[in-house]
Amino acid sequence: MRAWDLFLEAEYKKPYFTSLHFFLAARRTEGVIIYPSEKELFASFELTPFEKIKVVILGQDPYHGEGQAHGLCFSVRDGYKIPPSLRNIFKELHSDLGLPIPTNGNLTKWAQNGVFLLNTILTVEQKSPGAHKQKGWETFTDAAIQHISRHQEKVVFILWGAFAQQKKKLIDCSKHLVLESPHPAAEVYAGGKAGFFGSKPFSKANDYLGKNAVDWQL
Repeated sequence: MRAWDLFLEAEYKKPYFTSLHFFLAARRTEGVIIYPSEKELFASFELTPFEKIKVVILGQDPYHGEGQAHGLCFSVRDGYKIPPSLRNIFKELHSDLGLPIPTNGNLTKWAQNGVFLLNTILTVEQKSPGAHKQKGWETFTDAAIQHISRHQEKVVFILWGAFAQQKKKLIDCSKHLVLESPHPAAEVYAGGKAGFFGSKPFSKANDYLGKNAVDWQL
């Protein structure tokens, strides 16, 4: 059994998750379109084995446009337009590490290379951002963050923006590195002067990880 499986099985049995399950089922029965698909809901857990986690990047909730979300925060499915936040992440990747700016927004390779791409709310309704706030996902993902903090060593947690930075209290900073900066979307409104550009999260993470550094090239 994979290390994540024990965690997931324990959470599935808790009352809050039962309530969340019934909420999602009811919304689907009502004909509401929910992203990502059910089969992709736990893609971040499936693509990044617990024992392979090197970096955790936290998002808020999935993209709410048709076909974009596929279970990894900030990532879009192959062939879809790269959203503004991800474009800025790619600009910083290029500035920080000198890597080419990717032409595709699918971050699956990062997930497979040990970057746990976790939205703190795992579902959203079409064209309705934040529709599933306070329905139970925050309890689930808080538990996941704490599980990583308690049972792993030397993980880099990248917290972009105030929403993600609220999760710092769940992390044992004596055994992990926490990197905080403005959200990449803030640069869209600040003309490139919000403070995300130049924060160098990728090189800082790799300096901390040493021989376990992440291959960030897509």
